[in-house]
Amino acid sequence: MPADESDRLLVARIRQQEQDAWQECIDRYEGRLLAFADSRLRDRAAAEDVVQEAFLGFLTALPNYDDRTPLENFLFAITAHKLTDVLRKLGRRPPLSPIATDSSGQEPPGRTRVASSLMRSQERQSHEQRVVSDCLRGLVQQWIERGEYERLRCIELLFVLGHANKDVAARLNISEQAVANHKHFVVAKLKDAAQKSPHGQFETALFGLE
Repeated sequence: MPADESDRLLVARIRQQEQDAWQECIDRYEGRLLAFADSRLRDRAAAEDVVQEAFLGFLTALPNYDDRTPLENFLFAITAHKLTDVLRKLGRRPPLSPIATDSSGQEPPGRTRVASSLMRSQERQSHEQRVVSDCLRGLVQQWIERGEYERLRCIELLFVLGHANKDVAARLNISEQAVANHKHFVVAKLKDAAQKSPHGQFETALFGLE
């Protein structure tokens, strides 16, 4: 079933106040929203608060939610709005604020180089994220086609929800060694994809994969 159709059915069930549907929504999107919030706040507890507020905001906006808007986009938009409020309260600025000029109208020495360096760093990170995303998408498709649902669920719990190996093993009723094997397999695939990328190898640890 296409993701958009699955989300529409999920929202319909939430509107019918099915408790398990709401939990399914949280399970489906909480990990991604947490990663998004934490990448900007660098504070896990604060990120969890933001995501909780985002889910509450979604429930509040649900009567006016247009099903033609992808649920993922809608949830990320709410989360971004909540993040903006938190960052404003903390007095924090975006990493690339407008570059000030001196009295002659010229940019201060070094500021252009700093901004350029930051932009290159963001471009590289964006490329690395695409490599990881493409690799994982291909792996997930293979697992679904082959019915390898244990590995799929294991990786979701490890990399998306951030659970520890022992917790994943207990939840799936498998050995910690089996969890470690699944993890090692995926990390090896990601490293191989990184080595073959135009920018060469990069650290998969940057994405919380090791």
